[in-house]
Formats: sequence, structure tokens, C-alpha cells
Amino acid sequence: MLGKIKWGIHPDTHKSATERKAIESNKLPSKVILPVRQHIGAPCEPIVKKGDPVKKGQLIASAAGFVSSNVHATISGTVVDISDKPHPGLGKCLAITIESDGLDQWEEGLPTERDWQNLDNAKILEIINNAGIVGLGGATFPTHVKLTPPKDTPIDTLIINAAECEPFLTADHRIMLEYTERIVTGILIIKKVLAVDNVIVGIEDNKMDAVKVLTEALAGQQVKVMAVPTRYPHGAEKMLIKTILNREVPSGKLPMSVGAVVQNVGTAVAICDAVRNGIPLIERIVTVSGGAIKEPKNLKLRIGTTFADAIEQCGGLKFPPEKLIMGGPFMGVTQYTTDVPIIKGANGILAFSKEDMNDGPESPCIRCGSCVDACPMGLNPSMLSILGERSLVDESLNEYHLLDCMECGCCTYVCPAKRKIVHYIRYTKKLSAQKGGN
Repeated sequence: MLGKIKWGIHPDTHKSATERKAIESNKLPSKVILPVRQHIGAPCEPIVKKGDPVKKGQLIASAAGFVSSNVHATISGTVVDISDKPHPGLGKCLAITIESDGLDQWEEGLPTERDWQNLDNAKILEIINNAGIVGLGGATFPTHVKLTPPKDTPIDTLIINAAECEPFLTADHRIMLEYTERIVTGILIIKKVLAVDNVIVGIEDNKMDAVKVLTEALAGQQVKVMAVPTRYPHGAEKMLIKTILNREVPSGKLPMSVGAVVQNVGTAVAICDAVRNGIPLIERIVTVSGGAIKEPKNLKLRIGTTFADAIEQCGGLKFPPEKLIMGGPFMGVTQYTTDVPIIKGANGILAFSKEDMNDGPESPCIRCGSCVDACPMGLNPSMLSILGERSLVDESLNEYHLLDCMECGCCTYVCPAKRKIVHYIRYTKKLSAQKGGN
């Protein structure tokens, strides 16, 4: 029985523009830009050079360590450039640019069918690692790492995160309705690797059609589908663990410290594709929406496709957007150009009109406490913002638990003074990193 949830907010969902629109296959892009860092961890290293011909699915940049992730060619063609390019999360990053030959040919031997049930766990993890799979909910943690908990850290529960709590985004919703069989297979593969009996799919209760479809598809598989209250930020794994298991992840710890592993529903699809069908991670589903988009859609896009190309597939822009975002409106990253590429963690492209914006002139904090009530981590965001304005890092770290903030944006949304609270917190975290505070 789910208890009363006292944290978070109920923003307008703005999902109606795309939630009933089927996924559209992308047009073959004329070029793709593939950053060597699309994941948490060490950048991977290019293993191709300018002028090399490549095929779809071919490894072009190799993981540089355990916490890293391979990058594959997402089209066939020729490597035309390896240099720093705009990156939607890092500003700039070394990237491999491939110009299409129009043939879209797979590397020899791909795809390849496998009987995954007869593979041992070590082989499955090797396949997942080689396929370059990362968390597709936006966090981009390398999946093989997440599925390899330390031997002294027992895992008893797998949670499949299908909450998709951010406004505007409907990619995961459409995946559940359209890629159901692949989700089921992916879940069973993860269950086998973790050797757990307790598996729960958490879906917000504004997607009851998806709850119904997955409940029916998973019947007899010892997997429970749970409708959780629609509340932002339920898509954050610590919040989902608290709601579903009533376990609290300690400060500075990972979910595995309380016996849980959380995987995004889109990641389950990618795991199925890699382990069963031999297909590396070369495409993903992206919601393209917002008031400045002529025809919002859910698109299946090759990784490396530019935002400009994706927007063009939606009829282009009605007018220059007030803000362009990769991801959702709360935890997404604002962009300065449409020349940035879709990366593995890009679940949305949002081009906002003025009416979409929750913005206004900033004024001093009035100590109303609204941000404290909304904070899912139990922090004091108003004080963190005030300390951030003054570059007071030590106080933020030691007295107000700066690093526990997951930057969900609830505080900024509810602030009547329109203070850019998350901006100040990110700024303070950057100062802390420069001082060696984390």
C-alpha cells in the first residue's frame, strides 16, 4: 500500500500534444555527429580516422575504462571529421562526424539472433558492455556497471522505471505501448543477470493504458506492474525506491546500498536488442515538442542526428523558440544551437514558446518555505541559493548538504520570487568541484 507522498509538485503535464502519437521512424540523416562522451565516466577513444569508411553498428570509439561506454557508427558512410563539436551537455566535446553514403549498410555479422536464455551472465554482461548501452532515462550511467554490483552488496529488487514524470515527454509512454514484447524480454534478461525474484515496474497513474498493456504482457512472469501517483519527480530513482519499497537511500549512496537496482524502461528495450538481436545502441526514441514546434512528434532517431534535422522532421519551427532544451523542462539542459547532436541520454527536444515558460523577473527570497515543502530530498533550497549567490561553498556542503541536491527543479518551479535556485546550486557545485569538494 503506497503511503502519502509529502514531497514534490504537480506541474501541468503538457503531454497531450504527443502522448497519442505513434513513434515515427526517422529519415536517414545525411550526417551524424557522435561525441566520444555520451555517458557518465571516462570518455571513449576514437579507433577510426578521417577518411575511413564505416558501416552501421561498427565500433568507432572504444571505452577507456570500466565506467565508460563504447560508441558505434549509426549510419554507413565515411568519417569526415574528428574534432571538438557542440555537445548538448558539455558545451563542446571531441566527436566523430560521419557523412552518409545513402546505403545504410550494417557491419558484417549484424544483426545476429541469439538464444539469450542459454547465455551465462558473464556473456550477457559482455554483450551489454560491447553494445554501448547506458541509462536511457537521461542519467547515462553505463548499464554493465549498474548490473555488476559488488559481491558484498546483495540485491533483492529490480525496479523498472517507467514513471516518465517530466512534463512534455512521452517517449517512454509510447515505448510501453508499441515495444511491449521487447520490454518484457529486456526485463527478463536483467532479472536473470541480477538473479532477483522481486521485480516491479513503476508507472505513473496518468498512463493507465501502459499499466494495462504491461500487466497483461508480464502475466505469469513473476513481475509486478505498479501504478504510482503522478507526482514530479517520481522518475528520480531514489524517489521511486521510496514510494515502491519504502526504503531511503542514504546520503552519498547508490540505490544498490538498499538492495535495489533501477533501470529505465527504454534501457530494457536496448538490452533486448543487444542481447537477443545483436544490435548495439545506435538509435533511441525522442519526444520533440513545445509551443514553437509546428508538429510535435515521438521520433525514432539515429544517435548523432542533429536537433535541426529532428525539428525539421516535425515541420520545423513556428518561430524562434524562447528556450531550446535537451530533455525535460525541469532537469533538461538549455541549448544555444540546433547544431548539437542527439546523444544516448536525449529523451526530448523541447522548443518553448513564451507561454511555455515558468519565468519572470527575479526578486529576493521572501523566506516563504515553499521550496522546502517541495524538495524531495528534504533540503533547504532557499539557503542553498543564498549561499550560492555569495559563493559560500563550505557552508553549502557542510551545513546544507549541497551534494544531496539532485537538481530536480521543484524549488525553482514553486518559488514566488522566481529565483533561479537550481542555477545557484549548480554554480556552487561547480565551485566545490574546483576546490576538490567532491
